[in-house]
Amino acid sequence: MAEIFLSIGSNIERERHLRAVHAALEDSFGDLTLSSVYETAAVGFDGDDFYNMVIALQSQQPVASLLEQLHRIEILCGRLRSSERFSPRTMDIDLLLYDDLIVDEKELQLPRHEILHYAFVLAPLAEVAGERCHPQNGLSYSQLWQDFRGDKTGLKKVDFNWTTAKGESD
Repeated sequence: MAEIFLSIGSNIERERHLRAVHAALEDSFGDLTLSSVYETAAVGFDGDDFYNMVIALQSQQPVASLLEQLHRIEILCGRLRSSERFSPRTMDIDLLLYDDLIVDEKELQLPRHEILHYAFVLAPLAEVAGERCHPQNGLSYSQLWQDFRGDKTGLKKVDFNWTTAKGESD
């Protein structure tokens, strides 16, 4: 079984879509490990704040079929793919890590480059995989977060209630 880490983000009906992606991933993969949910400003465009988190799971699927399944889950959550890279979205699921696999292709980078550049990716990853080491630089995610020189100030932990029924507010 491969250990897989996903970055999850939404800035449209954030609570509803985080619950939906959680349910879909749990239905597909079983037990999940969830980081805290963090609120951050949109990056690269003017828009509503995002909720971001990392979800860890295990799967025997090869990378290509896993990515197809993740795209289907995004679509189930109302994701419309536009030509704009930086735009509002109901759901964004990014494959951060697939075990210690290293891939650097046009359409796929593993480990995903954003891990080292964005607090909203690294902080929740360090939370769920702190002792795990980055397969390229050998540093633990806890150490990478401790040494992170980017902007940490815009990262706000959210008291997210996973048991709140659909339609109720947190």
